[in-house]
Amino acid sequence: MPNKPYAIERLLSAASYLTAGFVGFIWLIIAALLKKQVRPFLMYHIMQSIFISIAFFLVSQLAGLVYVILYKIPLINAIPYLLNMPMVAGLSVIQLFTTTIILYLTITSGMGLYSYLPWISDIIKGNTR
Repeated sequence: MPNKPYAIERLLSAASYLTAGFVGFIWLIIAALLKKQVRPFLMYHIMQSIFISIAFFLVSQLAGLVYVILYKIPLINAIPYLLNMPMVAGLSVIQLFTTTIILYLTITSGMGLYSYLPWISDIIKGNTR
């Protein structure tokens, strides 16, 4: 594999997922100040981590709005509670889903692989070429 990512790139990409894109954003600033080119592997994972963090934030804000509306409707107001009720290891269904995605992305990037999430990875691949 001629373009195998360096260990520091794998570490930075994994850390970028774990910090909601913050480590990757700081790395992009440092690279810009030093006028260094960021390799495609690292750029892909930094951009994907930032995009996913923004998407999670927007979805959580929208879900909060939907929850407020659903709590006011009788008989339906139990649905938001069931989705946020601690189930496995003290995590709700939503928290378990997001934690699983972040762990998958962190592990695959740490292994030096291009992780794939439908729709999101397609957008990132199109923008990092």
